[in-house]
Amino acid sequence: MIDPNDFVITRKRKKYKFAKFSNSPLCFEFDDWNKQVTDVIELGAGTGLFSVELAQRHPDKQFVAVDVKADRLQKGAYEAAARKLTNIRFLRARADQIDECFKEKSVETIWLTFADPFPKSRSSGRRMTHPNFLKKYQQLLHPKGSFIVKHDSLDFFNWSLERLVQEKWHIIELTFDLHESDYSNDYKIMTTYELRWSGEGKSTKLVRATHEQSD
Repeated sequence: MIDPNDFVITRKRKKYKFAKFSNSPLCFEFDDWNKQVTDVIELGAGTGLFSVELAQRHPDKQFVAVDVKADRLQKGAYEAAARKLTNIRFLRARADQIDECFKEKSVETIWLTFADPFPKSRSSGRRMTHPNFLKKYQQLLHPKGSFIVKHDSLDFFNWSLERLVQEKWHIIELTFDLHESDYSNDYKIMTTYELRWSGEGKSTKLVRATHEQSD
């Protein structure tokens, strides 16, 4: 078992959360991950509770929640354990490492849920719908796989749509007000972040896209 004092972190509560992550059999560091079979990935998963709910609804699929912050991911891991789920894992990794974590053309769905919009123009390369990231997603998704974006920022969402079209992705589903649409109830599962601001009148935008396949 990991001792919280092994972590060089000044905030005691954060030490405790990092120790919980390390002690969970559902949690993995990037260096310990071995490209496990995965059907659905959630990027920027935060607590991973969105993936936990999806995993419970779809026990026939394997889910991985990916985020760089272990102290957030551990919350989803312990909720998954409490629900006795065996089809979900939690991976601490950076977004630019995603293509090193999974086998090519093996993933059915990649979710991007409320990623940091990096609103300043000079930071556009860090946005997780930048062409550099889209190429990584294309590499991981199997030919009929989907990339799904949920977000509250209209500016980020519109910018992302432009990048998808530019990179020859097909827009399959699109809504600027998800919770007023008739789209799948899976789409309407709220993330931890979404729950926090849902009472503020913000709408959730969603796009599902697949990549154009060459003949």
